[in-house]
Amino acid sequence: MRGCLLLLIGCLFGRATLCSAQTLQIRHGDPVPLEVKSMYDAGLKYLAERQSESGNWVDTGVNDGAGTDGLCLLAFLSNGDDPNFGPYAENIRRGLRHMLTNQQLETGALVSGRAEVNMYHQGFGTLALAEAYGAVNEDLLWQGVADRGDRSIGKGLEAAVRCILDAQRKNSFHGWRYTPDSRDADVSVSGANIVALLAARNAGIEVPDESLQQAMDLLKQSTDASGAVVYTVGSGNGFDLGSSTARSSIACLSLAIYKQKDTEAFQATLKYLQSQSDRPNLGNWEYYTRYYMAQALFQGDFETWKKWNDNNLRRLESTRGEDGSLGGGVLMTSMNLLSMALNYRVLPIYER
Repeated sequence: MRGCLLLLIGCLFGRATLCSAQTLQIRHGDPVPLEVKSMYDAGLKYLAERQSESGNWVDTGVNDGAGTDGLCLLAFLSNGDDPNFGPYAENIRRGLRHMLTNQQLETGALVSGRAEVNMYHQGFGTLALAEAYGAVNEDLLWQGVADRGDRSIGKGLEAAVRCILDAQRKNSFHGWRYTPDSRDADVSVSGANIVALLAARNAGIEVPDESLQQAMDLLKQSTDASGAVVYTVGSGNGFDLGSSTARSSIACLSLAIYKQKDTEAFQATLKYLQSQSDRPNLGNWEYYTRYYMAQALFQGDFETWKKWNDNNLRRLESTRGEDGSLGGGVLMTSMNLLSMALNYRVLPIYER
């Protein structure tokens, strides 16, 4: 009996150790591969060199704004360097100061470098504020600024979230489109704002469950049994599904973070992404698809993500410019870098 008991204890202990090791691997990961570090460091150097003195990033003009600034900030925050004393701490501080000092105090809109409010930019900018909140030291952030007024990351994040929620309340589909007053909903724009709300809630900002559930319902209603996801709702074009790995990734990721993996929509989109994971060509907006697909697979199927990640690294290496850019300009480089950020797993939004 004693021998059987020891064997049983050994089996249970061995199993627990294996489960613990797997959990730690998913949560913290293996050592960052050399090719990731090499591309990431070169990409950050490229972004640092293209940041303006005032703190924003200029890309093609069309893409300039708080969203692009936010994605660049996320790239810096994601690589594991100390955001307060690391090599890019000043780039992070300049970027945050520019975003916050250009925020519309009355509406919470993030309008860095733009004349009008754009909900794409609002979503990505808010996500950056949520990930910076609690990680970036406020005293260091405003050091040398004569008059910051009442501005802070926390207050800016709360106001940015309020802007997103106000736009959702005006929308009869409980989603988002390009402007705060849009009446139709776009899964792509909605995805940027949904993930921002989830990140803000994780950071401790009050986000009503009703608002998040309405957003999840929109995603579920927009998802076909095949895992394809509609582009726009309420535009008069009907539910023309087409196929988009990016949209399926948005739905899959959002439902996973909101802990709705038991839904048919999550299962359908994950299955669709698994079937697309070996595709060499991700379509016309590869950098955008990479950004979301990396996160969706990581949240949905860790083993498939590992294989996809290896392929992604090889493909990104082929896009690497001599200046460190990945695929093109500032926006492409930042999103391509963030498709590799799961190898670091530093930011809360990148935890399972």
